[in-house]
Order: sequence, then C-alpha cells, then structure tokens
Amino acid sequence: MEALAIVAIVERGKADAVVDQAKKAGARGATILYGRGTGEHESRKFLNIQIESSKEIIIIVCDEKDYRPIYDAIALAGNISEPGKGIMFTIPASNLMGLEHHKEIADKRRKI
Repeated sequence: MEALAIVAIVERGKADAVVDQAKKAGARGATILYGRGTGEHESRKFLNIQIESSKEIIIIVCDEKDYRPIYDAIALAGNISEPGKGIMFTIPASNLMGLEHHKEIADKRRKI
C-alpha cells in the first residue's frame, strides 16, 4: 500500500464535522490534535492582550489512490479555500506501521 497522510489544520470546534465528511468520502478514521496558530490571521489583540487562536489538526492516513475524494471533502467542510480558515497538505507516509488489519480486511473482501 502506497500511503499518504492528509494533514488539515482547521478552526477549533470544526474538526468533528470535517472528519464526518471525510469518513463519508472514504476515510476509515482520523486523529485529531489540538494546537494554536501564530500566523497573521490567528493572532488578535483584545484589551491590548495578545490572543492566539486555537486550532485542531486532523491527520488521516489513506491509500494514495483513494485520497482525492477525502481531500476534497475536507477542503469543502473546513472552508480551507477561505483566508484564515486553515491549511491542508499531504505527505508520503513511509515506514507505516499499525494498519496491518486494514490490509487483512481488504484481502478478505477480495476473496469473497
């Protein structure tokens, strides 16, 4: 399996809805982490106190040939094309370990 990791950084509180759409598009699962932004759109001042926006980081590992519908669903659900709403990218997932059960399930389906 040639795998990709889709990484999306979205506004806090949006990850569950984004992951739901990704699953409808074929994602089998996701990991959600929490972080904070430091870019120009994330940093704001209130009463002269610097406030940094909280973010949610979504990581989805999928087969490279299946990534595009998941990627597009995340982009739409997370409003990634709007400035300040988030970013998304893919990276190769080499030396992947821990998803052997997915391969076994796929092999069993092919035999049926």
